[in-house]
Formats: sequence, structure tokens, C-alpha cells
Amino acid sequence: MSSTSAIFSSAQNILDTIEARLLLSPDDLRSITRQFLKEFELGLGSYGYPMAMIPTFVTGVPDGSEVGTFLALDLGGTNLRVCRVQLHGSSLFTLTQQKYKLSESLKTGEASALFDYLADSVDAFLTEEGVGVHGARGRKGVRREEGQMFDDDEDEDADYLPLGFTFSFPVEQTALNSGKILTWTKGFAARNAVGNDVVKLLQDAFDRKHLHVRCVALVNDTVGALLSRSYTAGKSILGGIFGTGTNGAYLEDVSKITKLGPNHPAVARGGKMVVNTEWGGFDNARITLPSTPYDNILDRLSINPTYQAFEKFISGMYLGEITRQLLLSLVDAAPTPLLFKGKSTKVLNGHYGLDTAVLSLVEEAWVAGGDDAGEGDAGEGDAAGEGLTNGEKPAYPGPPAFSPTLTLPPHTILPSSLPPHPTPRTLSALERVRKVIVKEFGFGGDGDVSLGDAAIVRWASGLVARRAAGLSGCAVGAVLVQTGFASLVGGVNGDMKVEGENGDTHGEGVNGKKEGVEGAREDGTIGVGVDGSLIQHYPRFEEMVRESLRELVGSEVERIVEIGMAKDGSGVGAALCALQAIKQQPDILMNQAHQAPKVTHSYP
Repeated sequence: MSSTSAIFSSAQNILDTIEARLLLSPDDLRSITRQFLKEFELGLGSYGYPMAMIPTFVTGVPDGSEVGTFLALDLGGTNLRVCRVQLHGSSLFTLTQQKYKLSESLKTGEASALFDYLADSVDAFLTEEGVGVHGARGRKGVRREEGQMFDDDEDEDADYLPLGFTFSFPVEQTALNSGKILTWTKGFAARNAVGNDVVKLLQDAFDRKHLHVRCVALVNDTVGALLSRSYTAGKSILGGIFGTGTNGAYLEDVSKITKLGPNHPAVARGGKMVVNTEWGGFDNARITLPSTPYDNILDRLSINPTYQAFEKFISGMYLGEITRQLLLSLVDAAPTPLLFKGKSTKVLNGHYGLDTAVLSLVEEAWVAGGDDAGEGDAGEGDAAGEGLTNGEKPAYPGPPAFSPTLTLPPHTILPSSLPPHPTPRTLSALERVRKVIVKEFGFGGDGDVSLGDAAIVRWASGLVARRAAGLSGCAVGAVLVQTGFASLVGGVNGDMKVEGENGDTHGEGVNGKKEGVEGAREDGTIGVGVDGSLIQHYPRFEEMVRESLRELVGSEVERIVEIGMAKDGSGVGAALCALQAIKQQPDILMNQAHQAPKVTHSYP
């Protein structure tokens, strides 16, 4: 073998090894989903596990028929958002909102000052909306029977306005309207807050301002996504966030949340409860997650090494960095660089310099030019499922007018899964990708990036994104199995029951339909509400999630899973959680004068 041939063979082996480590086989997907089910069971049974399975005390989801006006307060970053959500029934609502800037002094000062500012912002918003909420007269309130706002002139004893509070920081929730702050994140460090009930801190601020507003629900944005999708599209079983971060919340049988203890009132009532899984912490031990050197580097240099393992594999915050590490390894390959002739840029050299949004731009450039994109003749072994082809119709056709003069450079080294002689249409698609790379990676000119480089970058980013979507499918599939809508399928013909740690069997056969499960729709579909920039904007992400689902629960179940965007889980969802709180406790908004006196007992 000549030295040139040896280098080519060695280089291609490097690419093929990378591909093999990033691809997920059907057995990999099933193994990961089984581990999900084990960790579900552990988290439901005891406190202190990374996948915390937090009871939210939300015991149902809306169906779209509800009416009323509710407030939402969303605190989680640079801005504070106040919303007024009017539910009109028939799955329709209107939203009015306003953002208020949070200063650094508020974030790091006394907690009382921060929560007073939250109350002042709610007051300012309602004043702008023409809703008075001060004092005994001249204010507005709520009809208990309908949840509708009305003037004090109509009812002298008007009750409080209901508010749902989305608080995007770690909380140990003990009731629907109660939760202890565990720690601050995202640059917040308000003093005398940690260890206190966040709802009480907010309500005390409302009371100091004499606002007739009552915080009736503490909300996680994932729970909000589930409620929002249920209201607008019909009852759903799962709300999932696939964006900068990831998490999921689903409807669980209260009887399975054994860590509540046998004497907990929720256990006595039975029924359903929404569980916030905190699945970003799935498999922190890396038992089944398919780690690569690029994942290990990312984790080691992160602000929370060994934690939030699942999130680091699938969320938008990390996919660009994984890809950057992969590409740099090819730039630095020796003795022969495999990418960009060994050149790099500030974007490639900088920690988190490559944003996941750039991967979306690469994919958009690749798929642009035809409504039939993705329907080509790439084989199942293709690295990203739809790579370069040498057939009549490439997987991602280019525009009708393409350049017949485009060619790959001589001696271009590609993974063996990518055919070495792409069609003119595919070359045209690669030219679009190349232009994105030159601009977004910060190269000096077109001559720094070849079509071969474009093919490798798109191949690498596609692998990382496909793995993320496949793992996302494992999370969704695990919920379908856990809730009895599906069972894991394996082999050629059979379906495989999945044993829990206590020997219980998940699933009820291939058709997955379980009558009477809350969240089941009359039309037979299974509702899943999603939100987040990744699933909303990355091309074909949902389609790749569905491919994973088909492997896990079979095509018959996958076909009836209806995945749809949840509208504003942290705003509309918080308002809907306030609605649910009133359903569960009808007198929660009553003025003290309305409430019956408490009966006390004396014991000898």
C-alpha cells in the first residue's frame, strides 16, 4: 500500500470511528429507555435522586372548555414578565403581557426588595390594563363560580385575582402553592431567600402593597407546557422542553408516587398528578448514555461536571459545543488535517464559540430548495440518515438552478457512509452549506473552505443533532411506556414487556391504548406538548424524534402520538395552573370575610 493510500485509509477510519460512536442502534435506544424507566421508579419511590420526579400537586389538565381571566408572573432571567390570560373556551385565549427589567442590585440584594419589585410590577401592569386591585372599594375581583373578573360595584365583597408564578429556579415543592427555594442560579443571589417558601415571599409582598392578588400556583415551565397544549389541542399526557435546556412533566398515577407516603392527603384522594421529572439529570452515572471524547471534554469543562448528563447530550446549550470539539479534532488530526487544511478561527477556538443556532443554519442550507427534501435514496446506514447520495435524486435536493461545474476537490476524504461522487444537486446543496460556514465560522474567504469541508461539517453536525433527537425520543417513549400507552417493542415481530425494579410490567401491548388514562383523547390520539428552540427551529428535529419512537414503541403507536407546540408554557401555562388550583381548591380566592371560621379542638 502506498503512503497516500495508507493516509487515506487511516483518515477514513477516524471518520468512521466517530460516526460509529455517535450513531444509536435500536438496541441502544431500548437500553437507554429501560434505564429511563428504572430511574422513573427510583425517583417516584424516594427523594434525593438526580432525576427527582417532583410531585407538583397538579391533579389534572384543562380540556379547552375553561373560561376566566388569570394572571401569570414569569421570573427566570434578565426580565420579569407579567401576563393577563383570558380564556374564552373552545381552546381559545388572548394574552396581554409586559416585560420589566431586573437590575443587578435587585438580583443580589435583599429578597424583600426583589419581591416588592415583583409586586410593584404586577401592580403597574394591572394599572396599565385598567384593573384596580387596591383597597376595599374601587377594586376588581373574581366571581368564584366562573373565575371571571368584575367591578367592585357589582359585588362589594369581591375576591382576589388568581396568579400563577413561574419560578425557574431549584425549588422543593410541597404543595401546589408552596415551595422552598433550594438555591439561586443564573446570576441571582438575593439574600434571605434560600430556605424560605417562595410563594409566601411573593404573597407577603402583595399584602404589603395591599394588592388583591393571590398567588395560587407555583409553576414549572414544563408543567406549563403540558397544561398549555392540553387547553389548545385537547388533553395531553406529556409536556416537554427541548431548547436551551430540557425537561419533561407528565400525568402519573398518584399510587405510583410512593415517596409521598401512605398518609399523604394526595394519596388518599388518588387519581392523577403531574410529575416534573427533571430528566435533564437522567443517567448522571453514564450507565447507558453513549459518551464520546467530545462529551467527556464538554462535561469536564462545564460548570457542573458529572451533573445534568442527559441535558448535555440533547439540549441546545451544548450541541454546538459538542460539534465544535468534534470539528477541532479533525482540524488538529495528524499527520494530515482532515478539515479546513488545518486552519481554525476564533469561533472554532473559543469555548462555546459555535452556537447551536449555526448548526440549524447549516441544516437549513442543506435542505433548502425542495418540498421533497429528506425523501431521497440514502440508505439506513447513512451517518445522519440522509447524507450525500449518488442516485438520481439526492436526499436533500438543491434548487432547480444548480451549478454543473461544482466538484469535490481531488483526494477528498469522506466517511465511508457518504458516497464519494455526489450528484450535481447535492453539490449545489453543499455550496450553500459552504457559504454558511465561511460566514458563521469566521473564515477570511471562500478559498478557506472546500466542498469537502462543507460535507464533513454537515455530516458532523447532523450526527450530533440526530443523536440528540434519538435520545429525546427515548424520553418521550419512556413516558408512553410508564403511563401504559405503549410497551417497548423488540425483535422482528414481538413486543417486549419491560420489567420495573419490583417486577411490575410496563405497557399493555403493541397498540398502547389504555382506556381511562387521563390525557387520552376521544379521537384516539396521544397528546404531547413541546416547546423550545431546538424542536421548534432545528430542521426535521421532530421527524428524527419520531424515527426513534418508531424503534421504541412501534409505528402503530408512533402514528397516534400527536406532537405539537405548547404556546407559552411559562406564561399561558402558569395562568392555566392557577385555573387548575382553583378547580382543586374552590375557596382559595375567597376574601377572609367569606371563609368559614376554623374549628379548633382542645385535647387534655
